[in-house]
Amino acid sequence: MLKQYLIIFVISMVPLIELRGAIPVAVGMGLPLLPSYVVCIVGNMIPVPIIFFFARRVLEWGADKPVIGKFFTFCLEKGHKGGVKLQEKVGRSLFVALLLFVGIPLPGTGAWTGTLAASLLDMDFKSSVVAVMLGVLLAGVIMSVGSMGVFGAISGLFG
Repeated sequence: MLKQYLIIFVISMVPLIELRGAIPVAVGMGLPLLPSYVVCIVGNMIPVPIIFFFARRVLEWGADKPVIGKFFTFCLEKGHKGGVKLQEKVGRSLFVALLLFVGIPLPGTGAWTGTLAASLLDMDFKSSVVAVMLGVLLAGVIMSVGSMGVFGAISGLFG
């Protein structure tokens, strides 16, 4: 069972998959929901400080490099433009916007993307982490309820 928890822990740390993929895997493995939820939350949050403090620096460092420069510059410009648009739309409620961006499990949203956006928007670390954490908790609840419903329906059909 420890091996299964380690698997969902690692899955929840992977960009784009994160806890949104790890919770359904945990439910599919038959793991208890509450411990799986906690393991996935922790796994999803571990990369957040690293992303916040280093992703922007890495992108800025690589922006003038021959092979990767265009892509890194594109990421910086896209993030900056998106951040400016988001700030114009939400004004002072950037915290809530970040929480909802991370919390609503859609493709391209999540802790990785939200933290990078917060870094590019020059949000302070504490507010960013709290908004991302609340968003991850919300996404975890949504994915848990959804996974239980889907797997419950499947077991009802075939069980």
